Amino acid sequence: MEFFNFHTHQFTSQSNVLELVNQYPNEFDASIPFYSIGIHPWYIAENRIDTDLKIIEEKLQTENCLAIGECGLDKRIEIPLELQVSVFEKQLVLAEKYRKPVVIHCVAAFQEIIAIKKKMKISVPMIMHGFSKNSQIAEQFIKEGFYLSFGKYLLKNPDLKTVFQHIPNDRFFLETDTIEESIQQVYDLAAEYKNLEIKELQDIISSNFKQVFK
Repeated sequence: MEFFNFHTHQFTSQSNVLELVNQYPNEFDASIPFYSIGIHPWYIAENRIDTDLKIIEEKLQTENCLAIGECGLDKRIEIPLELQVSVFEKQLVLAEKYRKPVVIHCVAAFQEIIAIKKKMKISVPMIMHGFSKNSQIAEQFIKEGFYLSFGKYLLKNPDLKTVFQHIPNDRFFLETDTIEESIQQVYDLAAEYKNLEIKELQDIISSNFKQVFK
């Protein structure tokens, strides 16, 4: 693996890229080699929660399923936060049971996610995908044991440069999520920001991959 794309919604099937493709239980595509699967807070359907969780549990027991998610909390949507918390916590129980890392979607609910991690004593790695916040929030997440994944906002928001530069090298990933740009373009900018050669950056992310995805 030359490049690892931590979170993407598009499978591109490049031989030099390992892609962790986001999948939903009700739209599962068995042709995708490596994936995460979870109930996204946007797509919680009360009449389908138990069915979705059963599918997730079944997939978590396979080698191709590398993580659970994306799942998490989003305070800017209509779905009641209590319901989001309930669905998120049920997925964390499965993450612990099957020892799989968690890809987290978090909008305006940082303190809640940290509190849930502490309350449930979650021991598997938890990775905040699409990180776009300031150094203070980044430092708090790092202190609480989270990993941060950067992509879309790193490319689009120059203010993230200094935030990213201060992230310890053993605590980050890179991703494309839904953008058109390639993971190689994200690596190029990340290497520039961190003042690294591409090979050095590849080695760092490869090491983080081994640490998180054992």
